[in-house]
Amino acid sequence: MSSTRLPGTPRLLRALNDRAALELLLSRGPLTRAQLGELTGLSKVTASQLVERLEERGLVTRVGEQAGGRGPNAQMYAVVPATAFVVGVDAGPGHVVAGVADITGNIVGRTDVAIGEGDDPVKVVHAAVVEAAGAAGAPIDRIRRIVLGTPGLVDPGSGEITFAWDLPRWHRGLLTALRDDLGRPVMFENDVNLAAIAEQHSGAAVGTKDFVLVWLDRGVGTAVVLGGRLHRGAAGAAGEIGYLPVAGTQVSRDVSRRSKNGFRTLVDAAAVRAIAKTHGFKSTGAADAVRAAIAAGTAGSPFLDELARRISLGVASVGLVLDPELVVLAGDVGQAGGADLAQRVQHEVAAIAVVSPRVVPTEVGAEPVLHGAILTGLDAVREEVFGSTA
Repeated sequence: MSSTRLPGTPRLLRALNDRAALELLLSRGPLTRAQLGELTGLSKVTASQLVERLEERGLVTRVGEQAGGRGPNAQMYAVVPATAFVVGVDAGPGHVVAGVADITGNIVGRTDVAIGEGDDPVKVVHAAVVEAAGAAGAPIDRIRRIVLGTPGLVDPGSGEITFAWDLPRWHRGLLTALRDDLGRPVMFENDVNLAAIAEQHSGAAVGTKDFVLVWLDRGVGTAVVLGGRLHRGAAGAAGEIGYLPVAGTQVSRDVSRRSKNGFRTLVDAAAVRAIAKTHGFKSTGAADAVRAAIAAGTAGSPFLDELARRISLGVASVGLVLDPELVVLAGDVGQAGGADLAQRVQHEVAAIAVVSPRVVPTEVGAEPVLHGAILTGLDAVREEVFGSTA
């Protein structure tokens, strides 16, 4: 009886082992060959061959020694940071922020470019990417992915922007124009979705499979994560809760127009400032008004209670459809409200709906959209670089 051998099996096993070793070096820091062998279950000989392969490909390098007992010190190895770079971009109505990270995830360059009303978005993004890369000392040809976070809708099929409320010059065709201009892989993603990715990686949603992130800022939106993965919807419109028709608000029959309607008119920054003013908290910023109300103690409760009631209308609507275990309040207003506002919203949702998700404030401190863009780029680039080691 003859045995059948699967072609390419040794090559596949080498690739899997190499990938596992690289992931360990990223997550556990510098390791010796012996430590890699123990963590991967490989023999000393196989682990040594693995390290030699990765050294030859320029993916790992010696970074020091580990003192032991008798005999020579063991060499320590780490992933070469400059193997590849990614650029994350947070595009807003007033400026574009770009950050460059090496393949280990360290942010090594950053820039902030102002946007004028009539500025060409290709030129603005080009300037931001080149300046950030220069600050990082990252050669353009080693930038393997550029991920742009933008308000509005991104078509899941084509990757094109189909509608951007705050960026009227960002439209279909821009993706191709940016790829041609920069000569690098470029992708768009909704900004609130990227904030959710950051929250899932290092914020309040770590380890949570089903959650909703509610963005409360100049604009209003949600990101939906189901089974650990973003749910974008057929047209990329999943989570556009700002357009949700709510009783007592104006309902527009042409959402492409710049008319304000729906749920966002109750809780966006302009609405928050208006509520605050009626309760005696005058401030130029919505987040500042919320912080002032919290600092005021019981005097601020009527304002915070009203704001929580308004927010709960949107959260309850999403909750009744998705029944998530967790809702994260993010954006400037959500962050400013902290646990005080989140607890009020949780109480209101439980009072008006048959679902009662846990509601918490964001735990991602600064620039969640930028960090989500970088994380998205790193996932793709590591798959490309680490998946081609055989």
